[in-house]
Amino acid sequence: MITLDADSPVPPYEQVRAQFARRIVDRELAAGTRLPTVRALAADLGIAVNTVARAYRELEEAGLVETRGRAGTVVSAAGERSRERVLSAARSYAATAAELGMPAGEALEIVRAALGLADPRA
Repeated sequence: MITLDADSPVPPYEQVRAQFARRIVDRELAAGTRLPTVRALAADLGIAVNTVARAYRELEEAGLVETRGRAGTVVSAAGERSRERVLSAARSYAATAAELGMPAGEALEIVRAALGLADPRA
């Protein structure tokens, strides 16, 4: 499920957080899916319980998971709502760009710049 790269400069908690986040955003883990317990995942990965707890805490702060006490940590439906909000905003932006006669390539470059992905050489 989750793997760690011991040679990576990325801290273990961030590797755990990023892998779960990616799987949630990519819908590999559906809303309501129960994550392994902190202790079980820490044991499986050979890392400290606090390391996994930090990753889960950051996922919860991002709204991707919910901790339900003894019921454990589950993928939150809020992650799906966030995706829908972004899709709605993208559709609205696309409609505005088209309405203004902006070429698709230019509209995409504006989005890339807003995301910090614009090519600095351009």
